[in-house]
Amino acid sequence: MLRLFAIVFSTYLVSFTVTASGFGDANLGEQKSPSCVFCHNPNGTPTQAHYPNLNGQDPLYLFNAMKAYKLGERSGALSDMMKVQLQNLNEDDLRDVAAFYATRAN
Repeated sequence: MLRLFAIVFSTYLVSFTVTASGFGDANLGEQKSPSCVFCHNPNGTPTQAHYPNLNGQDPLYLFNAMKAYKLGERSGALSDMMKVQLQNLNEDDLRDVAAFYATRAN
């Protein structure tokens, strides 16, 4: 019984750590980011000089930026376009996309 408790508790701690980190699955993020390539190229580099390079960015920063665009809390010339692009992604999707770009080299 003690062994079972230890296994269950260890599993709980590991799952909490992964969830608390706020990072998603980079492999899933690659699959969930097809519309990003129109402004950020398939390799994450910008298609225009005024678009940001997403590669190697902090995943929490990327997640928070995407979430702010999605909720209409971030403004700028392209904020409406970003809001539309992100409307069908939930928070797990945003974490996955952030993880994908964060793991790519600059």
